[in-house]
Amino acid sequence: MAPPHGNDGHNFRPERRPSRRTLLGSIAALGALGAAGCTRVAAASGNGGELLDRLRAQGVVRLGIAGEIPFGYIDKDGHLTGEAPELAKAVFKRLGVDRVQPVPTEFGSLIPGLNSQQFDVVAAGMYVNADRCKQVIFADPDYQMLDSFIVRKGNPKGLHSYRDVVAKKAKFATGTGYAEIQYAVEAGYKQSDILIVPDQVAGLNAVEAGRVDVFAGTALTTREVVKKSAKAEATTPFAPLVKGERHVDGGAFAFRPTETRLRDAFNTELRELKRTGELFRILRPFGFTKAEMTDLTAKELCGQ
Repeated sequence: MAPPHGNDGHNFRPERRPSRRTLLGSIAALGALGAAGCTRVAAASGNGGELLDRLRAQGVVRLGIAGEIPFGYIDKDGHLTGEAPELAKAVFKRLGVDRVQPVPTEFGSLIPGLNSQQFDVVAAGMYVNADRCKQVIFADPDYQMLDSFIVRKGNPKGLHSYRDVVAKKAKFATGTGYAEIQYAVEAGYKQSDILIVPDQVAGLNAVEAGRVDVFAGTALTTREVVKKSAKAEATTPFAPLVKGERHVDGGAFAFRPTETRLRDAFNTELRELKRTGELFRILRPFGFTKAEMTDLTAKELCGQ
């Protein structure tokens, strides 16, 4: 997923280490682990799966999306768009699959839906992390991202990090299945006190209504959602701390663990789009900058 930029610290280049947007295993109690779970970068059997051949024969690939701007959503005219669907159109066309078909679902249902074959690939800007890497396999990231908060105008509580949220006893919210749950818990916030809402729009509404002091999301999404708000603003993007170190996330496409052949073919085309600069041209209309381009790998972010 992806949010706000601007004066967002996106010039910070991530150190090469395991990735973020990762949820604690205990988040399963919140019903979010399904969305959070994921892949181990190898885990394949046989010849790497037959899905690519079937997609070429059918001429269409089903994309699991979560209705999150700017990652993957249906626009006001009823058209599928977003950074991941537009990238999917480019990559799958190069793979011999001409059409993409959206299958909207909640973020927390993306991984269960993928593994139950409701769709063929997750195209929702999903962060790659160790928990998710146990359930699906990821392509290499097509972007990297920092975190940001939605707060009341003027940021009256001075919230700029998860540690600030804990120290100032702020009422905290984030989205279903979001890695930000883990970051808050790691900073010392009690998990049972976190308000879980469906998405960044619900988070904005909660902040504007005074039900919470802060909503945590990706830098890109928070920036975009507050643009028309008279009551709320997005904070400067920052890297959360994971085990005491600054952490930068990467978002990628997810595949069933048996479909290594499709994942590898996808990676080959993705690398070419990165090399030619076409990837940035695809992502730029959705608010991404060159600072969000990355050479991180799924293997790194899965912690292997």
